[in-house]
Amino acid sequence: MKNLHAIRDSEKERDIFYDRVIFAGIIMLILVAVIVSRLIYLQVYNHLHYTTLSKENHIKIRPVAPPRGLVLSQDGVLLAENRPSFSLYLVPEKVGDLDKTIEELTALLGIPVSTRSDIEGRLEGSPKFAPVVIDADLSAEQLAIFSVNQHNFPGVGVDAGLSRYYPLGEDTAHVLGYVARISKKDKEIFEDKNYGATNHIGKTGVEKARENILHGQVGERTVEVNAEGRVLRVLERVPPVPGKNIVLTIDSRLQSVAAQSLRDLGGLKGAIVALEPSSGAVLASVSYPSFNPNEFVNGISRELYKEWSSSKARPLFDRALQGQYPPGSTIKPMVGLTAILDGKNINRKIICPGWFSFPGDSHRYRCWEKDGHGAVDLKAAIVRSCDVYFYKMSDELGIQKVVNVLDGFGFGRKTGIDLPGEQKGLLPSPEWKRQNKNLPWYPGETLITGIGQGFLLATPIQLAHFTATIAMKGQVRAPYLVQHIENSDGSPEVSLQGPPIQAIFADNEEYWQIIADSMVEVVHGSSGTARGSGYGAPVRFAGKTGTSQVFTIAQDEEFDEEKVPAHLKDHALFIAFAPTENPQIALAVVVENGSSGSSTAAPIARRMIDAFFQEGGGDG
Repeated sequence: MKNLHAIRDSEKERDIFYDRVIFAGIIMLILVAVIVSRLIYLQVYNHLHYTTLSKENHIKIRPVAPPRGLVLSQDGVLLAENRPSFSLYLVPEKVGDLDKTIEELTALLGIPVSTRSDIEGRLEGSPKFAPVVIDADLSAEQLAIFSVNQHNFPGVGVDAGLSRYYPLGEDTAHVLGYVARISKKDKEIFEDKNYGATNHIGKTGVEKARENILHGQVGERTVEVNAEGRVLRVLERVPPVPGKNIVLTIDSRLQSVAAQSLRDLGGLKGAIVALEPSSGAVLASVSYPSFNPNEFVNGISRELYKEWSSSKARPLFDRALQGQYPPGSTIKPMVGLTAILDGKNINRKIICPGWFSFPGDSHRYRCWEKDGHGAVDLKAAIVRSCDVYFYKMSDELGIQKVVNVLDGFGFGRKTGIDLPGEQKGLLPSPEWKRQNKNLPWYPGETLITGIGQGFLLATPIQLAHFTATIAMKGQVRAPYLVQHIENSDGSPEVSLQGPPIQAIFADNEEYWQIIADSMVEVVHGSSGTARGSGYGAPVRFAGKTGTSQVFTIAQDEEFDEEKVPAHLKDHALFIAFAPTENPQIALAVVVENGSSGSSTAAPIARRMIDAFFQEGGGDG
C-alpha cells in the first residue's frame, strides 16, 4: 500500500511564504507612495485651485436687477414710472397637490384659465425649491382675497417689487412703447452680464430706443448655498445703479388733446404730429386707434394680443411714423416753390374749367371743383387748391424739377427721428419706375404727382417736418424726442438736440414769404379752403388742406360721396404752422377715410393750436 503522507519540506514552504510577504509589502509600499505623492500634489501644489473650486461649490454671485429709469414729459409729467406691485408665487416642493393648488388659486383670484398653460410652462425645468410666479401683478382686491385665504395654500406667498406703469396709457403708447418679459431671442442679443437678472426690456418706442440708458447697471449678491443650490445666507451686497431718467420734448397736455381729438372722430383712424419748428422738438405724436401698453408689462393674455394683432384697425401700428399716405394737396406749396425757383411768372393766370387735357388727348384730369376755378395765379391756386393750375405747372416744370424740390424737403427719406421703425415714404421718379416696375414714366404721372397723388407717399412725421421747414424758411432740423437725460443728482445732461442739418433753397427769403402768405390766406382769406378753421383763432396761422384719393374714378363716372363705402372714402389731411411770424408750432393731421381735409382734419389742427396758445404752450 502506498504511503499517502509524503514527507513535507517545511523549510521550503517557509521561504515561499516569506517571498510572498515581501512582494506584498513592496506592492503596498508602492501604493502608499503613489497615494502620498498624489496627496502632496493636490494639497500642496494645487491647493489654491481646489480651494477656489470648493468655495465656488457653496459661494455664488447672484446678479441683482437695477430699477429702470423714469420717463417724463417736458412739463414734468411722469410718462413711464415704476410702481409697487405684488406678485403671487408658489414653491413647488412645499405644495402638496400642485395641479389642485393652481386650479383653486386661479378660481379664487379670477386668473384666466388660459394662463394655466403659461404657469405650467414656467414650472417645467424650474427647481422644486425655487419660487415660480403665478401672477406678476395682483390687484388690490386680489391681494386682499388671498391674504384672507393664505392659510389654505401652504407654499404660496406674495412678493413685493416694482412694475413698469404708463400713467397716460394709450395716449402715449406708440411714442413710449412698452417693456415686456425678456425672451430667449432677446437673451441672445443681450448676452452682457448686465442683463443677468433682467426680466423686462424695452420692446418698442422710447423704451427700446433708449434701453441702454433706462436699464442701469446690475448689482450683485454674494450668497452661500447648499448642495441643492438653496440660498443659506447673504454674505455681501453690491447695490445696482438705477437707470437714468429721460425727459422728452413731449408736451403732455398737447399730447392728450391730440389723442382726444382723434378719439372724438367716432372710430376713424389717423395720426397727429406737432413739432417746434425752430428746434425740431416733437411736441406731440399720436396714432389712433391705440392700445394700453400696461397690458404688455407683466404678460399680455393670448386672447387680447390676438385681438389687437388681428384687428383691421391695427391699434399696434404707429401711423405717425409708419403710415404712408399720398400727401394730396398739402404738397402744392412746394410745387409752387418749384415754380418760383424755376423763374416762372407766378402772377400769370391759368384758366381752370374744371379739368385739364394734353393737346390731342381726350383724357381729362379733373379738378376737385368740377365747375372750375376760373382764372387763377399761384397764390389763388394755393388758397383755393386748384388742381388744374398745378397740373399745368407740373407739366411745364417737368417731373425732374418737381422731384428735386421734394427731395430737398426730405420726401422719400427718413426724417431721422430718434425712434425705431420709421418708414421713409416714397418719392417716385422716372428712374425709380424703371428700376422697380420696369415701365416708362408717362406724362400723366407728372400731373398727378404735382397734386400729391399717384406713387408719391409720405408719413405724418414727414408732413410735419416739411411744414416746419416752410415755417423756418428753409432751415431744416431733424425731429427729435429726447430733450435730455438726467444725471444721478437730477440735473440735466447736455441736450441731445443737434445743429441744423442743412438750409435748403435759401437764396431768397422772399420766395418763402410768398408761399407762407399764400398758406395764411388758406386759413384767413375769404376764399381759402380752410377759412372756417381760422375764425376767432388766438393767433394768425398758415395752413394747407389736402385730400388724397383711396381709389380712382373712371372717366365716365360721377363722384357721389354718399355712395362710397366708408373704407374707400378719401383721406383727409391738413398741415399748419403758427403764429405766422416767429412760428412756435408746426403740425400735420391725417385722418384715414376722413373725406375732406377742410372739414375733418383742419378743425383738429385748430383745436391743437388753441390748446397750445390759450393754455400757456406758446407766446402768442
